[in-house]
Amino acid sequence: MSFSSEVKAEMCRMPLNRPCCALAEAYGILLYCNTFSYREIRIITESRPFANRLQTLFKTAFEIEFDVVPNMVNASGKLSFQIKDQEKIEKVFECYGYDAKNCVAVHTNLAMLEEDCCKAAFLRGAFLAGGSVTDPEKSYHLELVTPHYYVRGETYALMLELGLSPKDATRNGSYIVYFKQSNYIEDFLTFTGASIKAMELMSAKVEKELRNSVNRRVNCDTANLEKAVDAAQTQ
Repeated sequence: MSFSSEVKAEMCRMPLNRPCCALAEAYGILLYCNTFSYREIRIITESRPFANRLQTLFKTAFEIEFDVVPNMVNASGKLSFQIKDQEKIEKVFECYGYDAKNCVAVHTNLAMLEEDCCKAAFLRGAFLAGGSVTDPEKSYHLELVTPHYYVRGETYALMLELGLSPKDATRNGSYIVYFKQSNYIEDFLTFTGASIKAMELMSAKVEKELRNSVNRRVNCDTANLEKAVDAAQTQ
């Protein structure tokens, strides 16, 4: 299992106790999933823990079920969840203050995210649906990818409000918010419910810095020794 998959598995162990946070997490998922329109809602994932959480989350948040659910026993690879029923879609849109039939461009309704717990739930949902993070043994990179232009900017502003300092980019028609600084990735993971993986990232960073320090010291000592040998030979 990849580091990114392990992060999502840990996030999925967060309890769904508060209805407002269930709505906020589902909101993050919808804004960062594959398709969120008045015609269809489609969420595709390779994460089994996330797939198991989705059905419970949507029942808690909206009191609805998916129209299409993958066979969790025999399915392999990507798992696809879909809602095509118009009444269900309109109910979801109304929960966030949208008019399903007249919604041209999706914005983030920040009034749904006033409490810190809801902000954390929203970002957790965004990561579960459209996020990834590299193995800290290799490099530091965490990103959230959405198909919605305005959502990227609003997520960026939300992160700034939380004391994070993201960067943004565009890739193949998708809109990205990302971090390359390990300390911001640690803060993001801790805030969204993956504190164990945040600790692993910190530990990996310390080990990497220690190895680099030892290598620098060895290289320095080797260089000094070579200079001493050269000086002795010259004498």
